[in-house]
Amino acid sequence: MELRHLRYFQAVAEELSFSRAARRLNIAQPALSRAVQEMERELGTQLIERERRSPRLTPSGMVLLHETSVLLERLEETLRRVRRTAKGEEGELRLGYIGPPTRAFLGRLLKEYAQRFPRVTVILEERTPERVWEMVSKGRLSVGLTRPVLAHESLGLQSQLLREEKFCVAVHKEHPWASLASVPWKKLAGEPLIILTRREGASSHDSIRGACAAAGFEPRITHTPSLIGTILQYVEAGAGIGVVPESTVSKNLVLIPLKPHTTIPLVMVWAKEGEDPAVAAFRNLVKEWLRENKLWE
Repeated sequence: MELRHLRYFQAVAEELSFSRAARRLNIAQPALSRAVQEMERELGTQLIERERRSPRLTPSGMVLLHETSVLLERLEETLRRVRRTAKGEEGELRLGYIGPPTRAFLGRLLKEYAQRFPRVTVILEERTPERVWEMVSKGRLSVGLTRPVLAHESLGLQSQLLREEKFCVAVHKEHPWASLASVPWKKLAGEPLIILTRREGASSHDSIRGACAAAGFEPRITHTPSLIGTILQYVEAGAGIGVVPESTVSKNLVLIPLKPHTTIPLVMVWAKEGEDPAVAAFRNLVKEWLRENKLWE
């Protein structure tokens, strides 16, 4: 039995007329009658009573009509879902991100993505840069918004630069530097510095050390936490001066740009293979926002 037999039977059963069903299907009536007879022979039961002037469904025919309607509706929905998935309109997006540098745009970006692709399920995972790269490379995340890491080339991922962020010092509002417009790197010599641990933020850690070396001194690093939020907590507690990217936000602290400007990239990463339409749609939206300068309004 072929799928067309079920469609033929459904038309006859709903119309209760072979001639009207044939016109509806745009086929010859004899061919339609033969198809229904083939179904009856295969099933071993009569589906439509033809003795009367108007055909009538048998009990077996009524069961088959109900089940055929359910099956064909399910098939149509399946085909619609396949087409939507192929267009990136349905599926799952597992997004890994690092918190502070994405706060300015991620909520707005995901809201527009949801408006365009309401059937895509978005799962968010806030992780450290190293974990984002690792999880994307292993297929546990679809795409990541993160910093470059030491092993990024060996992981074989695709990447898109989103922004180059300047480094700033983070000091308490009552700190003597709080009113300065900028701070030279050499002014940090001898100061207790708090920066990200290299294990979780190699690009940040190495850039800061490199800028200090270029300014002619070895930094006095007192704490190396794994999260930006912990750096801010140390600074608020008076444990030292934080060195953080400009996207960092804190109510109780002041961020002052360091001169000369040293930057750290924010990138979007994804796997080369196994391209998923929902992921491609997200990447295209990010690129659109980059072109239109909407990421940092």
